Order: sequence, then C-alpha cells, then structure tokens
Amino acid sequence: MDGLARRSPEPSESSESSVDTASLRWRKSQRSNPNGACVELAPLPGGRVAMRNSRHPDGAVLIHSPAEFLAFLRGAKDGEFDDLIDSGGRGQH
Repeated sequence: MDGLARRSPEPSESSESSVDTASLRWRKSQRSNPNGACVELAPLPGGRVAMRNSRHPDGAVLIHSPAEFLAFLRGAKDGEFDDLIDSGGRGQH
C-alpha cells in the first residue's frame, strides 16, 4: 500500500478512507506489548480517528467517526471486551 487507506462503500460505518497516513501523528498506549504487537491511533480532522496495526504500518488503516470511537472507548472502559483476554493478559486464540 502507498500510505493511503482504501475507500469503503459504507461511509456510516468504520471505514477505510483516502487519507495520507504518512503525515499522521501515530501513537500507541504506554501499556503496549514491547514486541510491537500494538494498535496505533492518529487524530484526523473532524474528530475522526485512524487506527492501524503497528506491525504493518503500510497496511490497511481503519477510519472511525467520533461517535464510533467514543462508543468503543466507553465500552473498553466499562469492561465490555474483558472476555477477549485471559487472566494472563494475553488474547485468547
């Protein structure tokens, strides 16, 4: 991929969009795995948020609307995704 995310036909859902990802200010949690297996986020105009896999910086980038990202953050803070990790802190496969 050339640093541009692809366009999704569903603009009302989390999508991939035409964004120059090379110029974005990517960041990840301080709690991220030291081996680089992380999710990175970058703010976009209009309150949107770009999300990518840190191991594949030239790969697909998901673009979330402000409402979508807020719903995700609130769900994470409320523990809605806690069942996706085991007691050792690693994801279940």
